[in-house]
Amino acid sequence: MRTRVTAWTPAPPTLADTDPFERASLAARVLAGRRTVVLTGAGVSTPSGIPDYRSPDAIPRNPMTIEQFLSSADFRRHYWARNHLGWRHMDAATPNAAHRAITDLQRAGLATGVITQNVDMLHLKAGSRPVLDIHGSYGRVICLSCGRTQSRHLLAQSLEEANPGFADRVRGRGAIEVAPDADAVLDDTSDFRIVDCAACGGVLKPDIVYFGESVPRPVVDRAFAMVDDADAMLVAGSSLSVMSGLRFVRHAARSGKPVVIVNRGHTRGDDVAAVKIDHRCEAILPMLVDLSRASAPHVSNAFV
Repeated sequence: MRTRVTAWTPAPPTLADTDPFERASLAARVLAGRRTVVLTGAGVSTPSGIPDYRSPDAIPRNPMTIEQFLSSADFRRHYWARNHLGWRHMDAATPNAAHRAITDLQRAGLATGVITQNVDMLHLKAGSRPVLDIHGSYGRVICLSCGRTQSRHLLAQSLEEANPGFADRVRGRGAIEVAPDADAVLDDTSDFRIVDCAACGGVLKPDIVYFGESVPRPVVDRAFAMVDDADAMLVAGSSLSVMSGLRFVRHAARSGKPVVIVNRGHTRGDDVAAVKIDHRCEAILPMLVDLSRASAPHVSNAFV
């Protein structure tokens, strides 16, 4: 039988001299015996070499918005040229200790599923099931006219044929700086040829949610259902700066479900967290797996 706690005192900020093991132990006691849904952000994937937008040491960037992408072929050519290089880096990335720890939580029956804000597919590569990609996936491409989808690998072949030697020429100029969201830093894209939908000639777009674009309603509804089906929430690697993730944390808190947050730096959900751990996910999550396995049969569901 599930136990629901309706209120708690928000966790105090994590101090720099706080022992991470003590905080992880506290988090394990809070989550013990509770079916936990996991919400992840970019901080889970940075150890895999995928840069982010909002960590304390992230490089300031101006990502393309959906308005820009739709406004002109020049913007779309610029995007696809950069993506033609950057997606390979994301495709080659492998899961790190944080992804594997979340998979371990699922396999141990401690986590019910993963809601991720990342588009890198690393949770799937790590073996997590189910995984809900609320911002889409770099591995799919969609036609904005007919809705046809295809794999990014298939589009890569078409782009290679349309732009023979492009990647090699760019690499010849020096190292390529990789940006978030399967992008790369590239200024001159004037000679790149974009490819339209093979079925209808429409505009192709990565099947990801751009800045300024809304998460599809069915995806939002499924995420809320995953939160409702769980007894607690674990947030890993997200500053919760955007509402697409924060709304699920607030929903969990309003429903009386404890929220544990592991993230470097402040998050917008700290005020409703039962436990906040200001540390790297790849260090804390494996620790939390071991502690949760050990404490689950013995610890009550009361907040500590």
